[in-house]
Amino acid sequence: MSRPTPLLDLFKRGEVTRDVRMQAAEGALAPNAHEQVEILLLLAEDADAEIRAAAETTIGRIPGDALRSFLARPDVPETIREIFARRGVVAAGAAPSEGDDPLIDTAPASADDGEVLEGPEGENARVSISQQVAQMGFSQRLKAAVKGSRELRAMLIRDPNKMISASVLSSPKLTENEVEAFSKMANVSEDILRIIASNRRWMKNYGVVVGLCRNPKTPLAMSLNNMNRLNDRDLQMLSIDRNVPEPLRVAARKKILAATSGKR
Repeated sequence: MSRPTPLLDLFKRGEVTRDVRMQAAEGALAPNAHEQVEILLLLAEDADAEIRAAAETTIGRIPGDALRSFLARPDVPETIREIFARRGVVAAGAAPSEGDDPLIDTAPASADDGEVLEGPEGENARVSISQQVAQMGFSQRLKAAVKGSRELRAMLIRDPNKMISASVLSSPKLTENEVEAFSKMANVSEDILRIIASNRRWMKNYGVVVGLCRNPKTPLAMSLNNMNRLNDRDLQMLSIDRNVPEPLRVAARKKILAATSGKR
């Protein structure tokens, strides 16, 4: 897959509670088509028999045409096609789907979902969004993290629930400018910074590299490694930045001194 799937990674690492795994197995936790299909296949092999059964039932309820169109997409891994081929479902003759909406979504609809996802407008928008987020349940916050507005993503990236904050980074609406802003935020979790740093495409953005280096929450080893990519001006700024760990400032000063000595 071309974009990161931090939510799927949480399932693979076994860091998801049983109640959330059951929601996903029943189709109520549906971030997008790619992650939903892979999560359902993963849960179909869960150690919990009830979750396995629920996942199999949900897979069986996915509309055949939608599933075949999904499998016809060029960005679907061949391993996924092989799994469904063994189940008797193949993409032959199907036109590839263009969107990435969930193939099945059993989450109960909310009357204000549209407002929550788009966010209100006006001077009090941020306060209003904050109030709405505070009233959301887990499923609503997850949906907002993936499908919501830029303002909602900026708020939910700081959500204390690891699944919610990680899901923001799976949003198809996410821009590199947002990732750069997240890399500078000292109130996001270390896990979020690690996910950002592990994405090669995002790390090609120099602003993201600078943001991670100057973020006091970034693990020291990661900052030291990325420090080598900083230009002279940003290295100088890092060497006097009292918000970062002292070892990082010292390393930046040594690098500056070494570069200066080499020019003599």
